[in-house]
Amino acid sequence: MAYTTETLIWQSYEIEVRYDPDPFNLTSSDREAMSHIEIRTIKPVKAALPITGTGYKSHFTPKGNIDEYATPAAFVKEWLEHEAQSEDWKIARESDRQLSLF
Repeated sequence: MAYTTETLIWQSYEIEVRYDPDPFNLTSSDREAMSHIEIRTIKPVKAALPITGTGYKSHFTPKGNIDEYATPAAFVKEWLEHEAQSEDWKIARESDRQLSLF
């Protein structure tokens, strides 16, 4: 199956979400499909997110985890919201807002 692509706006970030529900064709076997999601920050280009410091994330997860959401982008949005509560992300966001002389 081919990837589908969605654009997600989260906070001030434009994020591309590419999704393949079964890149290894496991649904034809007795095993649960492992889906693949690629997450890329488009605007600002390569901006860090709570789930990646580089603006890109490749993630495999059981297909059932994605099926719980209306869309793969909804899954990613929930993931971002959860990780944005981390102390590391809060510190990174605050340091981005402040000017540094060094």
